[in-house]
Amino acid sequence: MSTAAFPPADRDAVYRAIAERRDMRHFAGGRVPDDVLARLLGAAHHAPSVGLMQPWRFLRIVDPAVRSSIHDLVDTERRATAGALGERADEFMTLKVEGILECAELLVVALGDHRERHVFGRRTMPRMDLASVSCAIQNLWLAARAEGYGMGWVSLFDPVALADLLGIPDGAEPVAVLCLGPVPEFYTQPMLVETGWAQERPLSELICTDRWDDLR
Repeated sequence: MSTAAFPPADRDAVYRAIAERRDMRHFAGGRVPDDVLARLLGAAHHAPSVGLMQPWRFLRIVDPAVRSSIHDLVDTERRATAGALGERADEFMTLKVEGILECAELLVVALGDHRERHVFGRRTMPRMDLASVSCAIQNLWLAARAEGYGMGWVSLFDPVALADLLGIPDGAEPVAVLCLGPVPEFYTQPMLVETGWAQERPLSELICTDRWDDLR
């Protein structure tokens, strides 16, 4: 074992948070105390970022009218997605895909503007800014689970319409609507597995050595 390893109890807690993290859609209202929210955002801000560009921007939505407008945008895209799913449209419409009106806190995460200034690590892979933001969201997610709060990542929205609604400047881009707060209970499996929408693939099917050849 590495001499830099965490004590066993601390290590196990990290793996437990990873294993029990869920993309939550059912919320129980309530609130997230200010000190907890500050810790969660601090965890997000400690994420790795390519070239230390820190491209994440967090918008806390506190106006009920703005929250309602975001919900309307998501519902519009939910219906459009159903229309694109063909024979699974009716099944999709029975799924709960967001908790925007029920969650304690609503956050919008965006890629910041002027990202073109950052070349380090992005010259041939410009999407590493999105990868960095995704790391920040995952940090927040795991910290929320450790604090006992659920979080759900909603991606059903038109980014241009959401940017217009929130006054996000040209060059910046919303990438996630995050529902955060107390939940009735955490799903024992991912919700899409519990509802029969999809099945997880085993890790063994997603690993190969040296070449792609043996991946299915």
